[in-house]
Amino acid sequence: MKILHLSAFYLSALLCVFLSTPSWALTDDQKQPIHITSDSQNLDMKSNKVTFTGNVKLTQGSILLTADKLVVYRNAKTGELTEIQGYGKPSRFSQKTDEGKMLRGQADKLVYNVAADELVMTTNAELHQDDSTIKGKVITYHISSQNLKANGGDGERVSTVIQPAQLEQK
Repeated sequence: MKILHLSAFYLSALLCVFLSTPSWALTDDQKQPIHITSDSQNLDMKSNKVTFTGNVKLTQGSILLTADKLVVYRNAKTGELTEIQGYGKPSRFSQKTDEGKMLRGQADKLVYNVAADELVMTTNAELHQDDSTIKGKVITYHISSQNLKANGGDGERVSTVIQPAQLEQK
C-alpha cells in the first residue's frame, strides 16, 4: 500500500462532491441547492434512507455526480447526512476548484462516511486533475488529516502520474 500526502488543492473538489465541510468546496458550491434526478426513487422513512436508481444525476453548483444508483442516509433525529453511496460501472464525478481547475474521478463504488470523515472509492478507482492521475483498486481519503491511501489489491499495483507543471506550482 502506498501512502500519499496530498495538499487540499489537489483533492478539495472531490470532498465537496460528498457534501462535506464547506471549507473544502468551491466557494459558491456549498451555498447552492442539491438537485438529484433519476428514473426512480425509493424513500424508506424507517431507516431514513433514500435510494435513487437509473441514470442518477446529482448537481450542486459546479459539482456533477452520475451513477446507476445513489443511496443517501440521514440521521433520524437531526436530519443531517450521515453517508452517501454511489454505484455504477463506473460512478463519475467532477467539480471545478477555487483555482479554476477541473477535478474528475470515477469508481464502481463511492462511499462518503460523514462520521468517519472519510471517502472510499472502490474498484477501478481513478482521480484526475489536469494531466495528473492516481489509479488503484481502492482509494481512501481521510479528510481532516488530508491523508490519501491508494491500494492496487489482488497483486495489482497503484499507478500515479504527476505532471512536472503541478509539482512546480506547489
